[in-house]
Amino acid sequence: MNMRKLKQEQFLPITLGKAWDFFATPKNLNEVTPSDMVFEITSDLPKKMYKGLIITYRIRPFLNIPLDWVTEITQIEEQKYFVDEQRKGPYRIWHHEHHFKEVEGGVLMTDILYYDIGKWVFGWIAGQLFVHKKVRKIFGYRQKMLESLFSGL
Repeated sequence: MNMRKLKQEQFLPITLGKAWDFFATPKNLNEVTPSDMVFEITSDLPKKMYKGLIITYRIRPFLNIPLDWVTEITQIEEQKYFVDEQRKGPYRIWHHEHHFKEVEGGVLMTDILYYDIGKWVFGWIAGQLFVHKKVRKIFGYRQKMLESLFSGL
């Protein structure tokens, strides 16, 4: 298994309630995803997520080739954390934890992502050539967008 882990912490100068409301609203994922991924949510979404929620997407992460992706919200504790896991898509494993902690002046948000693109040779090559860089780029973009959205509030 070629499991990768990415951990990213970010301070947001907003209330815990505001942070939770933003991240617990699935449609807001569009706002923090790079436009070159051509990210499209294809399922009907509730206003707020819940445990067991299935979300379907169509993404174009590489060479404008469309991929269907299905995730499930597998765990959720209001204003503390939630976990989304891939059910169908390009990864062998995708387990993304979103943690929120109230701190002085705002919220410390921690993302912990475990992913594996598979054992096959193409997966290893793809990982080395672009997948690992793309995952870091997506999270870097997300961090910049969140700073932009919530700075000065």
